[in-house]
Amino acid sequence: MRSLHQYSAYIFDLDGTIYLGSDPIDGAVETIQKLQALGKKLLFLTNKTIDSREAYLSKLNGFGLSVTLEEILNPALVTIHYLKRNHPDAKVYVIGEEILKDELRDNGISFADTPEETGVVVISWDRNFHYDHLDFAYQAIKRGASVIATHPDRTCPMPGGEIPDCGAMIGAIEGASGIKVDIVMGKPSPLTIETALHLLGVDAKDCLMTGDRLETDIRMGQQAGMGTALVLTGVTGDGDWTESDIKPTYVLQSVLEIGRAG
Repeated sequence: MRSLHQYSAYIFDLDGTIYLGSDPIDGAVETIQKLQALGKKLLFLTNKTIDSREAYLSKLNGFGLSVTLEEILNPALVTIHYLKRNHPDAKVYVIGEEILKDELRDNGISFADTPEETGVVVISWDRNFHYDHLDFAYQAIKRGASVIATHPDRTCPMPGGEIPDCGAMIGAIEGASGIKVDIVMGKPSPLTIETALHLLGVDAKDCLMTGDRLETDIRMGQQAGMGTALVLTGVTGDGDWTESDIKPTYVLQSVLEIGRAG
């Protein structure tokens, strides 16, 4: 097994890995600064769509980290690339918050006003999700619209405990329509892997994926052929990983162990 410092590039999940809520996890800032001093390539990868990449940049810089926008990847960016490649002329219906909708609009994605003209339903995390969203999506899907989702996360870790995430919206629409989501953009999607490795410019074997979720962070890293590090500061508890068939390369109490590895 490689030492934790023997990778060329490091991908870090954010919520539950680098911070919880508005506060960095103990040792996270030290670890990132240590890797930067060693000349390692870094990428911060989130499945959340309720904040923009610029907001994540501001948050990380507010912790005293020197990070650039090019080092942050979120499902909105992957979704935009996917829609432009695969549905260039389609109008979309978005279940999601205004931050996501603004990012899509700003990148030339056209929005549908009726189910009849909807070519793609995009499901994301929406804390104002309601019956009208469900009905519009159902009517569009019944008429043949494709269905994609920005990320699969069932919950999001917060300082006071987990809260429902995009998986809840996916479940409602799949339950009503009887149709499974065609493709998911965020972790552990191959689309995210492809984009991340392109941004880093390294082979998968030279990259360490670190996160707090077995089913997204660790699964994605394994599928890509990366080293994987599970941290126990977020969703996954100390005993949870032992019952899973997803086995990380490393199990760490926190990212601090990467920063202090020899």
